[in-house]
Amino acid sequence: MFKRLFLFIALACITIGYSQQSYYNDVNLNLTGITLKEELATKIISTHTQFLFYDQIWDASKATDVNPNNNNEVLLIYGYENGTDADVTNDRERGIDYNSGDSGDWNREHVFSQSLGVPPLSDSGPGSDAHHLRPADAQRNSSRNNRKFTSGNGNSTAQANGGWYPGDEWKGDVARMMMYMYVRYGERCLPTNIGFGDNSSTPDDMIDLFLQWNVEDPVSAFEMQRNTYHENTSNQNAQGNRNPFIDNPILATRIWGGPKAEDTWGIYTNSDTEAPSVPINIALSNVTTFSVDVSWSASTDNTATSSYDVFVDGNLIKNTTNTNTKITGLSSNTTYAISVLAKDIANNLSAQSSAVNVTTLQDTEAPSVPINIIISNETDMSFKISWDAATDNTAVTGYEVFIDGNFLASTIGTTYTVTNLTISTSYNVQVLAKDIVDNKSALSTIVIATTTNGSASNATEIFFSEYLEGSSNNKALEIVNLTDADIDLSPYSIKRQSNGGLNNADWENSLQLSGIIKQDDVYVIINGSASIQELIDEADFVQLNASETNWGAPINFNGNDPIGLFKNDILIDIIGTYNGGSSNFAKDKTLRRKSVVYQSNSTFDLDNEWDVYPKDTTDDFGKYYNILNTENFRLKGLKFYPNPTKGLLYIKNLENYHIKEIAVFTVLGKKITSITNITNKIDVHSLSKGIYFLKLEIDKNLHTIKFIKK
Repeated sequence: MFKRLFLFIALACITIGYSQQSYYNDVNLNLTGITLKEELATKIISTHTQFLFYDQIWDASKATDVNPNNNNEVLLIYGYENGTDADVTNDRERGIDYNSGDSGDWNREHVFSQSLGVPPLSDSGPGSDAHHLRPADAQRNSSRNNRKFTSGNGNSTAQANGGWYPGDEWKGDVARMMMYMYVRYGERCLPTNIGFGDNSSTPDDMIDLFLQWNVEDPVSAFEMQRNTYHENTSNQNAQGNRNPFIDNPILATRIWGGPKAEDTWGIYTNSDTEAPSVPINIALSNVTTFSVDVSWSASTDNTATSSYDVFVDGNLIKNTTNTNTKITGLSSNTTYAISVLAKDIANNLSAQSSAVNVTTLQDTEAPSVPINIIISNETDMSFKISWDAATDNTAVTGYEVFIDGNFLASTIGTTYTVTNLTISTSYNVQVLAKDIVDNKSALSTIVIATTTNGSASNATEIFFSEYLEGSSNNKALEIVNLTDADIDLSPYSIKRQSNGGLNNADWENSLQLSGIIKQDDVYVIINGSASIQELIDEADFVQLNASETNWGAPINFNGNDPIGLFKNDILIDIIGTYNGGSSNFAKDKTLRRKSVVYQSNSTFDLDNEWDVYPKDTTDDFGKYYNILNTENFRLKGLKFYPNPTKGLLYIKNLENYHIKEIAVFTVLGKKITSITNITNKIDVHSLSKGIYFLKLEIDKNLHTIKFIKK
């Protein structure tokens, strides 16, 4: 915010500077980059001890946003005029009790627009975080709507690119609020989702627009009073945490780079220009095939050495405040040059020390033999293999799967699904482990796996068959029932885990299912604001996208939110890895369950169980490989037998249906043959053993039936 009251501000900065620093006594302010960001995140999350209800923001704003010149008013973000013109929407001040959200009153503005969160912010959690909620004229708030912030000059207004310029007085406030929201809530509040700007020069998603505004519009006493209020939890509507970028804007520079912001504490930009001494006595020890311990003597400085940068072959590997560290991730039997430099808190850098060479040990040791080989999910044509992770002196990098003594495939995981097998056949299964230099263990003990006899689908439970993380609100899930009966959905629910469990998130936003999913049918659930017509046409359930459902939760997931299918509150199937962190396993993707899958799986197996398609691929929603279409074959008086068959399928047509055509398909949907001259039997002697489908056209309607060729 622009410093209109310079003297008042200067005095405020002096009087509260020490209290600002005391809040950070347990924060390592010597750090830089992402490590400093993570340190600050830990602090503001751990001290966010009081979570406000959205209605509390009215009272919080009346305490934190009081006009310094008139305590009967609040300042309105985006406002710029003193109320003397005819336009009430541009006023900078408003009576403190004129709050309702109605025209002429002030409202609580989500400066980070709710709809631009991923998923959208609700009226709780980030949606009720007072550090980004400001009083705003109700009509001006509506004019801003959910426009992304963009560059401009002068007063607040919409720009030609569809963005919103908050005004010269408010752009720094906005920038520091967006920085706080990003550090506090991570990928839920991405800068690129809320502002037009470039993130190519920052180590994460921060954009140059906010870094520039942080410099151009310095912190005011008005901003500081918000931090003072919220740190003190004896205040009824205080959160307990502070916005670090209001306390010291240069923290943003130290994390993300860009133009140098103000150092209100003076600890980074004092008169110190003297660099620490060059580290000496670089010593290397505990050399392994992949790591080495490094130590050195402490450097001296005219003030104090704050940290050290450690380099391998001239490349910065890590920053540490200690005089020792362990370097890992090295290759075996390889020579590396290790050097160190010292820096002080003003970021004066010493020269790098003389490099000391080290050669890692040669790795000749093979990993341990995989054990506890388990066969599961057996079907007519496939089964799943799982095993315990092997160990190694360096690191296990993968496994090889063997069937009947022959190499089948490599995998980096500890599971593998074998496909394209023969009905009622036994196979010898073995696995070996290998490391990065291709040392291989012996083969595991043989375990026998047997495919089923083709008499049933082998499915005992419903499971996810498709997932779409598409553009905007195009989010959808498909569930399939391959069991031998209709399933009552009332015991089932769907839940989401935000960002793979970051910030201690657990399963949330439970969606209770209801109704019936018929045998050999699918059930499609979509977000209520989905716009792709194929999803709308196929939807069996539409989750309303509104505040009362947290904007469509849990069908508002992003690509790092695991989705779970629960039965009686017990997880039976999952898309994504529970507590897997922000891995973006399915960002901008459609996932489709492989045709060999007949069972639910509470462990996500992307490589073996899912096919990946581009964003917004929707052509297969409403159907599944193993069904061909969603309509069951239940025509009275029409029967195909015997099933399974060795070569002939006989047709019993007691109702004299007019069958126009019969087509034969594989389980992958490939058409093998088409029969238009229908008799009382179908010859399938030429087919290989396996599962097939007949697709019948009767009275312009299509029907399917599965049969087994023995």
